Amino acid sequence: MTTFVPTANQSLSVKFRNFFKPRDIFLHDGKSLRRFTIGARLQMAVVSGIVALLIWSLVATIAAINAMSGDVARMQQQVAQMQSDVDAMRVAVRERATQLEQRTAFLDTMLTGEATATRLSQQLPRNVETPDNARAAAMVEGFGRADAMQLALAERLETMTRQRYNARAAELRRRGFDPARFQAYTGQGGPYEAAAAADDADPRFRQLFTTWRALDQLETGAASIPSARPINLSVNFTSGYGVRSDPFRGSAAMHAGIDLAGPLGTPIYATADGIVGRSEWNSGGYGNLVELNHGQGIQTRYGHLSQRIVQAGQRVRRGQLIGLMGSTGRSTGSHLHYEVRIDGRAVNPIPFMQQPASTMAALQRPAAIGGPAAPGGAAAGSR
Repeated sequence: MTTFVPTANQSLSVKFRNFFKPRDIFLHDGKSLRRFTIGARLQMAVVSGIVALLIWSLVATIAAINAMSGDVARMQQQVAQMQSDVDAMRVAVRERATQLEQRTAFLDTMLTGEATATRLSQQLPRNVETPDNARAAAMVEGFGRADAMQLALAERLETMTRQRYNARAAELRRRGFDPARFQAYTGQGGPYEAAAAADDADPRFRQLFTTWRALDQLETGAASIPSARPINLSVNFTSGYGVRSDPFRGSAAMHAGIDLAGPLGTPIYATADGIVGRSEWNSGGYGNLVELNHGQGIQTRYGHLSQRIVQAGQRVRRGQLIGLMGSTGRSTGSHLHYEVRIDGRAVNPIPFMQQPASTMAALQRPAAIGGPAAPGGAAAGSR
């Protein structure tokens, strides 16, 4: 006798057929009894429909979740873009506001007459480019009116500064000086202090600074030109510049300056800004001598003094007391021997003493761009 052992698949098949076997359903309505038979195929169809519905619901739920995730991601992206726009607008507004403040400070310094090369270089406003972000660019357009006003003022100041430079240069040429002389001596030095980098500066204001710097050098150099009388009191003109009869030998000799005679102890004043090069007894005939170096190769000498007031290395201003008239050295009486030298060569001092004080004062550094020129010293009004 052979024994049959069902396999695992056969066992599942039997269970499946038993699950979907025909089923009888009896309905009793109180009068009669009815019998309904539900076949296996109908049961499988109903179950398949339910399973399909469950699968569809699951797929739809997953799709909805994915769609919601996409919407959330887009919303997050939009929020991030908005935040980026806000940050860009904040940075653009802050940079433009800072630039306007820097421009205001720079222009104020120029207009108030407190400008120096160091101060202006430190105050040079930074250049601010138009933002790449469209919203930020639209935001800073609100500063357009202030921006235009500042640029117009800077352009006007640059034009006025250039005109003043041309006028000063023309006046120097009329006085026999090449304006380049006063910009050739531009020695500089000192500890390093970072200033606004030229590449980082606002181009319009960098041009204004360059023009102002050229004018500043010219006017600073003009302060080295002797432009006053060394004596304020009325004195006698006893000897001129050039060949004369030597008072001791009687023979023709070159006189490198002029002689102004007056009472012993008459105050002697510097005729231009400068530094005392020598304040000493000179055995070559000057006696007590004060020599001032005015820069740009210009010197003045004051000889035969009874007393020297200033010391070598001391900085003096135009009109400052530097000594007292005397008769020391090779002298026949109380007087001042006064010389003007350019590049070591003596020139006639008379034209420098005859220059109108107002004209020379105008060559000096003004109080402010476009403002009235300041008087140049105690001896400015002397004749």
